Amino acid sequence: MTCSLLLTRHTKSDWNTEAPSDHQRPLNTRGQRSAEVLGTWIRGLSPRYQPRKLLSSSAERTRETFERMDLDIPSFFTERLYLATPEIILNVLHNAEEKHLLLIGHNPGLMEFAHQVVKHPPHHSRFGDYPTGATLLIEFDIDTWSDLHLGTGRSIDFVVPRELLGEPA
Repeated sequence: MTCSLLLTRHTKSDWNTEAPSDHQRPLNTRGQRSAEVLGTWIRGLSPRYQPRKLLSSSAERTRETFERMDLDIPSFFTERLYLATPEIILNVLHNAEEKHLLLIGHNPGLMEFAHQVVKHPPHHSRFGDYPTGATLLIEFDIDTWSDLHLGTGRSIDFVVPRELLGEPA
């Protein structure tokens, strides 16, 4: 049995907003387009990698990223994933029940977790800095998420929205 994880950093947020806090900051226009193209990419994946559930930060920009992806899957938004450390992300995954997940979060924790969880990083120039909208598809040879250990994931694919939009990464 295998488990798969799509690890997505929220798309580009709007810094020129009247949002009363960082947690409530929405996406900008580019971020909205990026989330839509990521959703199209995810829906085009093999059924073996289709997420069956979302685990996400409760921030407005992660909620809006998921909404714009237009994926028809159950969602779970939690404050625990807002600016979460790699340790918290691992703990959240250890408690997950669905074998095929989409997780949307924030840097630097998400990027650090991505670097720690895979055995070999993908060959992509942007994996090092994990820009907004970056999405890593990882497969694990485990039966349940409680069996997940760092350094065991296989990088299947890595994309950034700019590439999907036909722009230079």
